[in-house]
Amino acid sequence: MSYPRIYNAAVDLVDRNVAAGRGAKPAFIDPGETLTYGELQVRCNRMANLAATYGIERETRIALLLLDTVDFPVAFWGAIKAGVVPVCLNTLLTSEQYAYILGDSRARALFVSAPLLPVVQPVLGQLPFLKHVFVSGGEPPPFALSFRAELALQAPQFAAADTCCDETAFWLYSSGSTGMPKGVRHVHSSPMETARLAGQGCLGIHEHDHLFSAAKLFFAYGLGNAMSFPMSVGASAVLLPERPTPEAVFRTLKHHQPTVFFGVPTLYAGMLAYPQGARDMSSQRLRLCVSAGEALPAEVGKAFRDKFGVDVLDGVGSTEMLHQYVCNSPTALKYGTSGKPVQGYEVRLVDEHGRDVPDGEVGEMLVKGPSAAEGYWNQREKSRSTFEGGWTRSGDKYTRDAEGYYIYQGRTDDMFKVSGIWVSPFEVESALVGHEAVLEAAVVPKEDADGLLKPKAFIVLKPGMTAPNGLDEDLKEHVKAKAGVWKYPRWIAFVDGLPKTATGKIQRFKLREDEKPAARAQAHG
Repeated sequence: MSYPRIYNAAVDLVDRNVAAGRGAKPAFIDPGETLTYGELQVRCNRMANLAATYGIERETRIALLLLDTVDFPVAFWGAIKAGVVPVCLNTLLTSEQYAYILGDSRARALFVSAPLLPVVQPVLGQLPFLKHVFVSGGEPPPFALSFRAELALQAPQFAAADTCCDETAFWLYSSGSTGMPKGVRHVHSSPMETARLAGQGCLGIHEHDHLFSAAKLFFAYGLGNAMSFPMSVGASAVLLPERPTPEAVFRTLKHHQPTVFFGVPTLYAGMLAYPQGARDMSSQRLRLCVSAGEALPAEVGKAFRDKFGVDVLDGVGSTEMLHQYVCNSPTALKYGTSGKPVQGYEVRLVDEHGRDVPDGEVGEMLVKGPSAAEGYWNQREKSRSTFEGGWTRSGDKYTRDAEGYYIYQGRTDDMFKVSGIWVSPFEVESALVGHEAVLEAAVVPKEDADGLLKPKAFIVLKPGMTAPNGLDEDLKEHVKAKAGVWKYPRWIAFVDGLPKTATGKIQRFKLREDEKPAARAQAHG
């Protein structure tokens, strides 16, 4: 798709819907408020004027530390309309991490939800570039301003900035499996590209859909699910500001009756294990479920379909590509795979020498497409190693089957060899999750007495279950039968939970570093 040189994403995704006659249609629905497209347009205009009032100039960064309420799209698209660059922050970080990101981005203003202010407040005095703090959803302290009150003082009209289609529109900070997160810069044309290709082309999102994403707006998957996708066609989105527990998700599904639901594998497994989970607790209008964040075990997807009557379409995307570039679709679904390349993207699997590998062999996934980021902020070497010409290195290892479906093997730094043969942690984990007692599993390499690497498994049992004598041996035999004799875990630890990023990805590096990830770990040799 070609874009005019002068192109502002907010004009395309907000103003166009009002011009098309959808001004009275709900755009966003949170637990306290419904915001129509017409109201969204006015508030975005007020947000753009607020930026001007406080001297926040075009191309200046502002930080959004906001829960999923209607204030998020107002701040995000209003800033973009003014040519100001919103930087979306993970709502689950520490004070130290916020200090790093706010300093790294040099944000001039912080827009923060009241419940999150206590975490970030201790570091605000350390940030010389930060000039203003606006609080959403509560009474601000003396040093801050009320976002809603300040919005109300602004004019409801604003002429959009004449931004370029290739100009930076917003930043996302990668969740990062190790170290501090990296600022990923995306341009104005990218949200519509992901919506057109993944949202409309692969998933068939349309104007009459009602979308609900348990995945939050602050990261790429949630931003597409609940903003770019619905806004691209004039659909409506339900927002959930609280933590997406199975109870909260079922409550939202039943109350709002969405047609499309977006989750992550951990949540789907939790919904299956939730004692009150049943078809009549979900949406009767649900036509489609989507999964990303980490590969979906085939057993979880099939069990969810059997219990709730709706398929779960797994796919893979990244912060660097903004959304999914390989995905199952309603017309091409194969459980246990990430699907096929989304039309508009090219995918390669390469070995360590950059050569394409044949079907059935493991290779690193490279992707080329129109939504690739410009690069990382102030991370030149990392930008060069990830973005190679038109290709972006995903850091994921995959195989491709004879039908063209891509099967996840693990992160590049998670793979290891046993007896000279590559072992995919995900393959072993999927086999373990297929056992009736297992809710979640993570597999990492561990040296045996001879200094050779063998798999070790960390197991979270289903609610109400304890580890009876012999379960560890039963699990080992189960993996031998499902995945291969050499892949079975030599050690098994039963734990209360697994370390994860806010996007639901298992942080296996923490398990590699710490052999006791939970207080009640019980190792079995």
